[in-house]
Amino acid sequence: MSKPDYKRILLKLSGEALMGDQAFGIDPDTVARMAEEVKAAKDTGLEICLVIGGGNIFRGMAGAAKGMDRAQADYMGMLATIMNALAMQNALEQLGVPTRVQSAIEMDKVCEPVIRRRAARHLEKGRIVIFAAGVGAPYFTTDSGAALRAAEMNCDALLKGTSVDGVYNADPKQDVGAIRYDTLSFDKVLQDNLKVMDASAVALCRDNDIPIVVFSIREQGNLAQILSGGGISTTVSNQG
Repeated sequence: MSKPDYKRILLKLSGEALMGDQAFGIDPDTVARMAEEVKAAKDTGLEICLVIGGGNIFRGMAGAAKGMDRAQADYMGMLATIMNALAMQNALEQLGVPTRVQSAIEMDKVCEPVIRRRAARHLEKGRIVIFAAGVGAPYFTTDSGAALRAAEMNCDALLKGTSVDGVYNADPKQDVGAIRYDTLSFDKVLQDNLKVMDASAVALCRDNDIPIVVFSIREQGNLAQILSGGGISTTVSNQG
């Protein structure tokens, strides 16, 4: 596999990736390890945007399933993503990486509002930008937020770091015979309802020709491998 020609990427991490071996919350050691992975990627010369989910603290859809008002539950989930963003900002800055958090819900005491041109300027100055609070509205996932920010920021790719090493035709945790794809088309993902990202996020990436690279963030050094053209992953694109 040849080294991908990326100048600017958006890295989407699940909130669960920050839990480590805990059942809930933020594990500082795990966040520090993730920050080291991000720093190593940035040190190659990449401009990096980050979006982190909130499932380690609160997941809106899970709250709605238990009888909460969906909009209220989603707003709580957005606040969880801001906590994760601040934790990652702290870990990155302890490594000497200048970082800015921009939130789709205005919270000026702790972070900036999302301003596209300001975010672009941060990236040009060598800072990492963490986009928090999804799209700032209920009924949209952080996957949709990641796809939106990737399009807004003219990213060359959206890298999704998960607990599995790509996209399978079935859940590999439940089906030992599940087959991993190396490449997929956006249309195949949507037609077969493959669980890469929610449909609106996939469609947004398809329409803006932003490839999605799905890989395991739990393997140390994997992000750098993927960016150098190695590692195990699945690439979803218009070429398929």
